[in-house]
Amino acid sequence: MKRRPLLGLLLLAFCVVASCSAGRQSAVATVNANVSDATATPTPSEQGNSGGMLRLVGSIPLPQVRGRIDHMAVDVKGHRLFVAALGNNTLEVVDLKKGERAASVGGFDEPQGLVYISEANRVVVANGGDGVVTFLDGESLKPLKTIRTGGDADNVRYDAARGRVYVGYGDGALAVISVEGEHVGDVPLGGHPESFQLDGGRIYVNVPSRREVVVVDAEKLKVGETWPVSEASANFPMALDAARHRLFVATRRPPRLLIYDTATGKVISTAEAGGDSDDIFYDGEHKRIYASFGEGSVFIYEQVDADHCRLAGKVPTAAGARTALFSPELGRLFVAAPSRGDRAAEIMIYQLGS
Repeated sequence: MKRRPLLGLLLLAFCVVASCSAGRQSAVATVNANVSDATATPTPSEQGNSGGMLRLVGSIPLPQVRGRIDHMAVDVKGHRLFVAALGNNTLEVVDLKKGERAASVGGFDEPQGLVYISEANRVVVANGGDGVVTFLDGESLKPLKTIRTGGDADNVRYDAARGRVYVGYGDGALAVISVEGEHVGDVPLGGHPESFQLDGGRIYVNVPSRREVVVVDAEKLKVGETWPVSEASANFPMALDAARHRLFVATRRPPRLLIYDTATGKVISTAEAGGDSDDIFYDGEHKRIYASFGEGSVFIYEQVDADHCRLAGKVPTAAGARTALFSPELGRLFVAAPSRGDRAAEIMIYQLGS
Protein backbone atom coordinates (compact mmCIF):
# COMPACT_ATOMS: atom_id res chain seq x y z
CA MET A 1 0.00 0.00 0.00
CA LYS A 2 2.83 2.48 0.81
CA ARG A 3 4.83 1.64 -2.38
CA ARG A 4 2.04 2.67 -4.82
CA PRO A 5 1.87 6.37 -3.80
CA LEU A 6 5.66 6.53 -3.91
CA LEU A 7 5.76 5.00 -7.37
CA GLY A 8 3.06 7.44 -8.55
CA LEU A 9 5.03 10.40 -7.27
CA LEU A 10 8.14 9.22 -9.08
CA LEU A 11 6.23 8.80 -12.35
CA LEU A 12 4.68 12.26 -11.99
CA ALA A 13 8.11 13.88 -11.38
CA PHE A 14 9.55 12.13 -14.45
CA CYS A 15 6.72 13.43 -16.67
CA VAL A 16 7.14 17.00 -15.46
CA VAL A 17 10.91 16.96 -16.14
CA ALA A 18 10.41 15.43 -19.60
CA SER A 19 7.74 17.98 -20.46
CA CYS A 20 9.92 20.93 -19.37
CA SER A 21 12.91 19.54 -21.31
CA ALA A 22 10.81 19.16 -24.47
CA GLY A 23 9.48 22.67 -24.00
CA ARG A 24 12.99 24.07 -23.74
CA GLN A 25 14.10 22.19 -26.86
CA SER A 26 11.09 23.46 -28.76
CA ALA A 27 11.78 27.04 -27.64
CA VAL A 28 15.46 26.80 -28.65
CA ALA A 29 14.52 25.39 -32.06
CA THR A 30 12.04 28.23 -32.58
CA VAL A 31 14.56 30.93 -31.59
CA ASN A 32 17.24 29.47 -33.89
CA ALA A 33 14.77 29.35 -36.78
CA ASN A 34 13.85 33.00 -36.24
CA VAL A 35 17.50 34.09 -36.15
CA SER A 36 18.16 32.20 -39.38
CA ASP A 37 15.17 33.79 -41.12
CA ALA A 38 16.05 37.29 -39.93
CA THR A 39 19.59 36.90 -41.26
CA ALA A 40 18.46 35.67 -44.66
CA THR A 41 15.64 38.13 -45.33
CA PRO A 42 15.00 41.71 -44.16
CA THR A 43 11.88 42.15 -42.06
CA PRO A 44 8.82 43.71 -43.71
CA SER A 45 9.40 46.95 -41.78
CA GLU A 46 12.95 47.15 -43.14
CA GLN A 47 12.17 46.08 -46.67
CA GLY A 48 8.76 47.71 -47.13
CA ASN A 49 7.48 47.04 -50.64
CA SER A 50 11.02 47.05 -52.07
CA GLY A 51 10.66 43.51 -53.43
CA GLY A 52 7.94 44.74 -55.75
CA MET A 53 9.80 47.91 -56.72
CA LEU A 54 13.26 46.41 -57.25
CA ARG A 55 13.91 42.70 -57.69
CA LEU A 56 17.21 40.87 -58.12
CA VAL A 57 16.92 38.91 -61.36
CA GLY A 58 20.51 37.82 -61.94
CA SER A 59 24.20 38.56 -61.75
CA ILE A 60 27.10 38.50 -64.19
CA PRO A 61 30.52 37.46 -62.84
CA LEU A 62 33.68 39.41 -63.62
CA PRO A 63 36.41 36.75 -63.26
CA GLN A 64 39.83 37.89 -62.05
CA VAL A 65 38.68 41.46 -61.49
CA ARG A 66 40.28 42.69 -58.27
CA GLY A 67 39.91 45.82 -56.22
CA ARG A 68 37.45 48.66 -56.28
CA ILE A 69 34.91 49.10 -59.07
CA ASP A 70 33.87 52.62 -59.99
CA HIS A 71 31.28 53.99 -62.43
CA MET A 72 29.48 52.38 -65.37
CA ALA A 73 27.90 53.30 -68.71
CA VAL A 74 25.45 51.49 -70.98
CA ASP A 75 25.05 51.01 -74.72
CA VAL A 76 21.30 50.41 -74.84
CA LYS A 77 21.05 49.43 -78.52
CA GLY A 78 24.12 47.23 -78.41
CA HIS A 79 23.13 45.65 -75.07
CA ARG A 80 26.55 46.36 -73.58
CA LEU A 81 27.51 47.52 -70.12
CA PHE A 82 30.87 49.25 -69.61
CA VAL A 83 32.44 48.95 -66.17
CA ALA A 84 35.36 51.00 -64.83
CA ALA A 85 37.34 48.43 -62.83
CA LEU A 86 39.47 51.00 -61.00
CA GLY A 87 41.46 48.61 -58.84
CA ASN A 88 42.06 46.26 -61.77
CA ASN A 89 43.10 49.04 -64.21
CA THR A 90 40.72 47.67 -66.84
CA LEU A 91 37.56 48.52 -68.72
CA GLU A 92 35.20 45.56 -68.42
CA VAL A 93 32.65 45.09 -71.21
CA VAL A 94 29.57 43.02 -70.41
CA ASP A 95 27.22 41.47 -72.97
CA LEU A 96 23.78 41.95 -71.40
CA LYS A 97 22.06 39.62 -73.88
CA LYS A 98 24.36 36.69 -73.22
CA GLY A 99 24.82 37.55 -69.56
CA GLU A 100 28.60 37.31 -69.67
CA ARG A 101 31.73 39.39 -69.92
CA ALA A 102 32.56 40.11 -73.55
CA ALA A 103 35.96 41.79 -73.13
CA SER A 104 38.47 43.10 -70.61
CA VAL A 105 40.47 46.05 -71.96
CA GLY A 106 43.72 46.95 -70.22
CA GLY A 107 46.11 49.88 -70.41
CA PHE A 108 44.26 52.22 -68.04
CA ASP A 109 45.43 53.88 -64.83
CA GLU A 110 42.65 53.71 -62.23
CA PRO A 111 39.67 54.24 -64.54
CA GLN A 112 36.89 56.06 -62.70
CA GLY A 113 34.34 57.78 -64.94
CA LEU A 114 32.70 56.53 -68.14
CA VAL A 115 30.27 57.71 -70.75
CA TYR A 116 29.05 56.07 -73.95
CA ILE A 117 28.18 58.41 -76.85
CA SER A 118 25.75 56.44 -78.98
CA GLU A 119 25.59 58.77 -81.99
CA ALA A 120 29.38 58.74 -82.33
CA ASN A 121 29.86 55.18 -81.05
CA ARG A 122 32.56 56.32 -78.66
CA VAL A 123 33.44 55.25 -75.13
CA VAL A 124 35.08 57.91 -72.97
CA VAL A 125 37.20 56.74 -70.01
CA ALA A 126 38.52 59.10 -67.31
CA ASN A 127 41.58 57.85 -65.41
CA GLY A 128 42.19 58.87 -61.83
CA GLY A 129 45.81 57.72 -61.72
CA ASP A 130 47.40 59.73 -64.54
CA GLY A 131 44.50 62.10 -65.28
CA VAL A 132 44.23 60.94 -68.90
CA VAL A 133 40.86 60.96 -70.69
CA THR A 134 40.73 58.31 -73.41
CA PHE A 135 38.29 58.21 -76.34
CA LEU A 136 37.77 54.65 -77.60
CA ASP A 137 36.17 53.40 -80.79
CA GLY A 138 32.91 51.74 -79.75
CA GLU A 139 33.43 48.67 -81.96
CA SER A 140 37.12 47.86 -81.74
CA LEU A 141 37.61 49.45 -78.29
CA LYS A 142 40.89 50.84 -79.58
CA PRO A 143 42.09 54.29 -78.43
CA LEU A 144 41.32 57.13 -80.84
CA LYS A 145 42.33 60.16 -78.79
CA THR A 146 43.85 60.95 -75.39
CA ILE A 147 43.64 64.22 -73.47
CA ARG A 148 45.72 64.98 -70.40
CA THR A 149 44.05 66.81 -67.53
CA GLY A 150 45.56 68.03 -64.27
CA GLY A 151 45.22 64.57 -62.69
CA ASP A 152 42.51 62.55 -60.93
CA ALA A 153 40.07 62.57 -63.87
CA ASP A 154 36.81 61.37 -62.39
CA ASN A 155 33.13 61.78 -63.31
CA VAL A 156 32.14 62.17 -66.97
CA ARG A 157 28.95 63.55 -68.56
CA TYR A 158 27.87 64.03 -72.18
CA ASP A 159 26.04 67.20 -73.23
CA ALA A 160 24.22 66.12 -76.40
CA ALA A 161 22.74 69.57 -77.00
CA ARG A 162 26.19 71.17 -77.23
CA GLY A 163 28.20 68.20 -78.47
CA ARG A 164 30.51 68.30 -75.46
CA VAL A 165 31.97 65.99 -72.87
CA TYR A 166 32.60 67.30 -69.35
CA VAL A 167 35.16 65.65 -67.08
CA GLY A 168 35.69 66.57 -63.43
CA TYR A 169 39.35 66.45 -62.49
CA GLY A 170 42.22 67.50 -60.24
CA ASP A 171 42.07 70.00 -57.41
CA GLY A 172 39.04 71.62 -58.93
CA ALA A 173 37.91 71.98 -62.53
CA LEU A 174 35.65 70.71 -65.27
CA ALA A 175 37.44 69.91 -68.53
CA VAL A 176 35.34 70.70 -71.60
CA ILE A 177 36.07 68.37 -74.53
CA SER A 178 34.48 68.08 -77.98
CA VAL A 179 33.03 64.78 -79.22
CA GLU A 180 36.05 64.54 -81.52
CA GLY A 181 38.34 64.63 -78.48
CA GLU A 182 39.58 68.23 -78.66
CA HIS A 183 40.16 70.03 -75.37
CA VAL A 184 37.95 73.13 -75.59
CA GLY A 185 38.59 74.67 -72.16
CA ASP A 186 38.27 74.37 -68.39
CA VAL A 187 35.96 75.70 -65.70
CA PRO A 188 37.75 76.29 -62.34
CA LEU A 189 35.70 75.18 -59.33
CA GLY A 190 37.95 75.65 -56.30
CA GLY A 191 37.86 71.99 -55.25
CA HIS A 192 37.76 68.48 -56.69
CA PRO A 193 34.38 67.85 -58.36
CA GLU A 194 32.43 64.71 -57.64
CA SER A 195 29.06 63.93 -59.24
CA PHE A 196 27.47 66.58 -61.44
CA GLN A 197 24.24 66.89 -63.43
CA LEU A 198 23.23 68.82 -66.56
CA ASP A 199 20.06 70.91 -66.49
CA GLY A 200 19.63 72.83 -69.75
CA GLY A 201 21.99 75.78 -69.51
CA ARG A 202 23.24 74.91 -66.01
CA ILE A 203 25.55 72.29 -64.56
CA TYR A 204 25.22 71.43 -60.86
CA VAL A 205 28.51 70.17 -59.39
CA ASN A 206 29.18 68.59 -56.00
CA VAL A 207 32.40 70.00 -54.49
CA PRO A 208 32.71 68.19 -51.14
CA SER A 209 35.98 69.82 -50.05
CA ARG A 210 34.17 73.18 -50.05
CA ARG A 211 30.85 71.75 -48.82
CA GLU A 212 29.16 73.35 -51.81
CA VAL A 213 27.07 72.70 -54.87
CA VAL A 214 28.61 74.84 -57.60
CA VAL A 215 26.35 76.01 -60.44
CA VAL A 216 28.13 76.43 -63.80
CA ASP A 217 26.74 78.42 -66.73
CA ALA A 218 27.05 75.96 -69.64
CA GLU A 219 27.10 78.74 -72.25
CA LYS A 220 29.63 81.04 -70.59
CA LEU A 221 31.57 78.16 -69.00
CA LYS A 222 31.80 80.10 -65.77
CA VAL A 223 30.58 79.60 -62.21
CA GLY A 224 27.34 81.48 -61.70
CA GLU A 225 26.30 80.49 -58.16
CA THR A 226 27.37 78.40 -55.17
CA TRP A 227 24.96 76.73 -52.76
CA PRO A 228 26.14 75.70 -49.29
CA VAL A 229 25.89 72.15 -48.01
CA SER A 230 25.54 73.25 -44.40
CA GLU A 231 23.53 70.38 -42.86
CA ALA A 232 26.13 67.70 -43.60
CA SER A 233 29.42 67.10 -45.42
CA ALA A 234 31.06 64.76 -47.95
CA ASN A 235 28.46 65.45 -50.66
CA PHE A 236 29.43 62.95 -53.37
CA PRO A 237 26.51 61.56 -55.45
CA MET A 238 23.79 63.67 -57.05
CA ALA A 239 20.61 63.17 -59.10
CA LEU A 240 18.19 65.57 -60.78
CA ASP A 241 14.44 65.85 -61.25
CA ALA A 242 14.52 68.57 -63.92
CA ALA A 243 10.75 68.67 -64.37
CA ARG A 244 10.11 69.53 -60.71
CA HIS A 245 13.30 71.58 -60.28
CA ARG A 246 14.64 69.32 -57.54
CA LEU A 247 18.24 68.28 -56.95
CA PHE A 248 19.01 65.25 -54.76
CA VAL A 249 22.37 65.27 -52.98
CA ALA A 250 23.54 62.38 -50.79
CA THR A 251 26.08 63.04 -48.04
CA ARG A 252 28.31 60.67 -46.08
CA ARG A 253 28.83 62.64 -42.84
CA PRO A 254 26.23 62.14 -41.57
CA PRO A 255 24.42 59.93 -44.11
CA ARG A 256 21.57 62.09 -45.40
CA LEU A 257 19.60 62.77 -48.57
CA LEU A 258 19.26 66.52 -49.15
CA ILE A 259 16.59 67.88 -51.49
CA TYR A 260 17.38 71.25 -53.10
CA ASP A 261 15.04 73.59 -54.92
CA THR A 262 17.06 74.52 -58.03
CA ALA A 263 15.10 77.77 -58.39
CA THR A 264 16.33 79.06 -55.01
CA GLY A 265 19.38 76.92 -54.20
CA LYS A 266 17.86 76.13 -50.79
CA VAL A 267 17.46 72.77 -49.04
CA ILE A 268 13.74 72.17 -48.61
CA SER A 269 13.78 68.75 -46.91
CA THR A 270 16.00 65.83 -45.93
CA ALA A 271 15.71 62.06 -45.50
CA GLU A 272 17.78 59.30 -43.95
CA ALA A 273 20.46 57.59 -46.02
CA GLY A 274 22.88 54.68 -45.83
CA GLY A 275 26.62 54.56 -45.26
CA ASP A 276 29.25 55.14 -47.96
CA SER A 277 27.09 56.65 -50.73
CA ASP A 278 28.51 56.94 -54.24
CA ASP A 279 25.66 56.79 -56.79
CA ILE A 280 22.09 58.03 -56.86
CA PHE A 281 19.52 58.08 -59.68
CA TYR A 282 16.12 59.62 -60.33
CA ASP A 283 13.39 57.51 -61.97
CA GLY A 284 10.99 60.02 -63.50
CA GLU A 285 8.46 57.45 -64.68
CA HIS A 286 7.91 55.95 -61.24
CA LYS A 287 8.79 59.10 -59.23
CA ARG A 288 11.47 57.22 -57.32
CA ILE A 289 15.09 57.66 -56.29
CA TYR A 290 17.56 54.75 -56.13
CA ALA A 291 20.69 55.21 -54.03
CA SER A 292 23.49 52.64 -53.73
CA PHE A 293 25.53 52.42 -50.55
CA GLY A 294 28.82 50.65 -49.84
CA GLU A 295 27.37 49.29 -46.60
CA GLY A 296 25.59 46.78 -48.84
CA SER A 297 22.19 48.12 -49.79
CA VAL A 298 20.12 50.13 -52.23
CA PHE A 299 17.63 52.57 -50.71
CA ILE A 300 14.42 53.23 -52.62
CA TYR A 301 12.73 56.58 -52.03
CA GLU A 302 9.30 57.62 -53.27
CA GLN A 303 8.38 61.21 -53.99
CA VAL A 304 5.46 62.12 -51.77
CA ASP A 305 5.29 65.50 -53.48
CA ALA A 306 7.75 67.93 -55.05
CA ASP A 307 9.21 68.80 -51.65
CA HIS A 308 9.29 65.48 -49.82
CA CYS A 309 10.52 61.92 -50.24
CA ARG A 310 9.93 58.91 -48.05
CA LEU A 311 12.11 55.86 -47.68
CA ALA A 312 9.97 53.13 -49.23
CA GLY A 313 12.35 50.20 -48.84
CA LYS A 314 15.86 48.80 -48.72
CA VAL A 315 17.24 46.08 -50.96
CA PRO A 316 20.35 44.13 -49.86
CA THR A 317 23.30 44.06 -52.28
CA ALA A 318 26.89 43.24 -51.24
CA ALA A 319 29.59 44.76 -49.05
CA GLY A 320 31.45 47.50 -50.92
CA ALA A 321 28.84 47.70 -53.70
CA ARG A 322 28.56 51.47 -53.68
CA THR A 323 28.44 52.20 -57.42
CA ALA A 324 25.47 51.53 -59.67
CA LEU A 325 23.84 52.52 -62.96
CA PHE A 326 20.14 53.03 -63.63
CA SER A 327 18.92 52.47 -67.19
CA PRO A 328 15.34 53.75 -67.65
CA GLU A 329 15.33 52.36 -71.20
CA LEU A 330 16.04 48.83 -69.97
CA GLY A 331 14.09 49.20 -66.73
CA ARG A 332 17.05 47.93 -64.74
CA LEU A 333 19.48 48.96 -62.03
CA PHE A 334 22.99 47.53 -62.29
CA VAL A 335 25.03 47.33 -59.07
CA ALA A 336 28.79 46.69 -59.11
CA ALA A 337 29.89 44.30 -56.35
CA PRO A 338 33.69 44.11 -55.92
CA SER A 339 35.50 40.90 -55.03
CA ARG A 340 35.65 40.28 -51.29
CA GLY A 341 37.36 37.20 -49.85
CA ASP A 342 36.15 34.14 -51.76
CA ARG A 343 33.38 36.12 -53.48
CA ALA A 344 34.24 37.10 -57.07
CA ALA A 345 33.37 40.51 -58.49
CA GLU A 346 30.01 40.66 -60.23
CA ILE A 347 27.34 42.90 -61.67
CA MET A 348 24.07 42.45 -59.82
CA ILE A 349 20.99 43.11 -61.97
CA TYR A 350 17.76 44.43 -60.47
CA GLN A 351 14.50 44.64 -62.41
CA LEU A 352 12.16 47.54 -61.77
CA GLY A 353 8.61 46.76 -60.71
CA SER A 354 5.45 48.81 -60.34
